[in-house]
Amino acid sequence: MSHAQNPDILLRLRRASGHLTSVIAMVEDGRDCLAIAQQMQAVIKAIESTKRILIHHHIDEHLGAAASALPAVEARALVEEIKEVSKYL
Repeated sequence: MSHAQNPDILLRLRRASGHLTSVIAMVEDGRDCLAIAQQMQAVIKAIESTKRILIHHHIDEHLGAAASALPAVEARALVEEIKEVSKYL
């Protein structure tokens, strides 16, 4: 499945977009700085989480296929290792 067709990724991005729209409205309405900063942090976390899901999906789709020439245990270990290190991106 293409990343663009992954329903979980699209749903999360649409939700983050809606949340960001709400934050923009908060700024335009002159809401409290603390409340705005908290909501901005929530949007950032949502986008970071979605980015991690996208990267893991990409790893599964492409590295998983390439690693299929290895024994199954080694292939799974390699994919998991790459996923683990990707959290530092």
